[in-house]
Amino acid sequence: MNTRTASPCARETTNAVRSTHLVFALLGLAGATWVSRLPQIQERMNLDAASVGLLLLLLAVGGLVALPLAGPFVARIGPRRAVTAVAVAVGAGLGAVASGFALWPPLLLAGLFVLGTATGFWDVAVSVHAAALERRLGRALMPRFFAGFSVGTVAGACLGALMTMLSVPVSLHIGAVALLVAPVTPAAVRHFLPRPAPTAPSSRGKARGPGAHAWRHPGTVRLGLVALAFALAEGAGSNWISLAVIDRHHTTAAVGTLAYAAFLTAVTLGRWLGPLIVDRVGRPGALRSAACAACLGVTLFAAGPRLWTGFAGALLWGAGAALGFPLSLSAGSDDPAHAAARVGVITSIGYAGFVCGPPLIGALADRTGLAPALLVIAAVMATPLVLAGAARAAPRATRGETADTPAATTT
Repeated sequence: MNTRTASPCARETTNAVRSTHLVFALLGLAGATWVSRLPQIQERMNLDAASVGLLLLLLAVGGLVALPLAGPFVARIGPRRAVTAVAVAVGAGLGAVASGFALWPPLLLAGLFVLGTATGFWDVAVSVHAAALERRLGRALMPRFFAGFSVGTVAGACLGALMTMLSVPVSLHIGAVALLVAPVTPAAVRHFLPRPAPTAPSSRGKARGPGAHAWRHPGTVRLGLVALAFALAEGAGSNWISLAVIDRHHTTAAVGTLAYAAFLTAVTLGRWLGPLIVDRVGRPGALRSAACAACLGVTLFAAGPRLWTGFAGALLWGAGAALGFPLSLSAGSDDPAHAAARVGVITSIGYAGFVCGPPLIGALADRTGLAPALLVIAAVMATPLVLAGAARAAPRATRGETADTPAATTT
């Protein structure tokens, strides 16, 4: 009987892993699509660097508004139904951005807010499901799931560069991606793990307890600060690299988009190789190495005199920014009893990096220029060097997972 039930269980887990990779990739594609056309949006709306920062802030604020609600929402209906619902909202947000670019700029702003809000829900839902898969399989998967997200961003950036070179209208490009994401995502999540059966009626009353405990847990807060630093580094690269290359080296929008694609490619490779690095040096060592790489990459990108140094810096920057967020979430989910609450807290704190980064860098860029303003990221990378120890204690948690796995399997 064990052999008879093992095969369907293994097949279910394999399908869930594949669908989770796909859902992460679709989320990355959605985000990178509009960012890849940001130079055209900036030109059409006649925005300076500070105004672009406020534009990006609108997107991040939408996500920040969503995050306090995302944990209870996902806990109530499960990751599968949550991702299905917000995928439609992501498609609607992209559609509003496309329509607003062509017809009415305030609609574009509303679309960015909707897109940010839906992405906040999506982030928590798919991360909770990814953490459940890590617990079931008992090994590090989160970096490679985020590599799936990065594959989506690389695809979106490369597609954006191609659409720019072919002079495809911005609205047509973004609208087509919206029509892709909205129906494909619900089809993919049908292969997510089944939601565990409700434990007891009293669990609703206890739902607030784990969340409050997670916010008071020092290790969880430290992991959130590590995630915040790396989110700031990744978000600044995603949002500003193309514009900084154009501004600093006086090149074309297509070249700026290619620099953005190079950054995202490095992020993808860093995340795919991340589990190998963690196996060698542990999570704290991997986080410290990544912070040093990001610091060096930002410095080379901002201070290097040539276009090729900008591309080299973008690659090193992306490789360094790759691991921080997924490893923080993975460390936060070591304890299965509090995994969902801690993932929500770490995501909430980390997301502040996306909120604080755009206006901070935009305001500094008005005084110093865009490339020098990015050096703030190099200074922020000191935070993971100090706090990376919070990611320790994985071996003990991993051994504990085996006791939790049968319960999940029998559901």
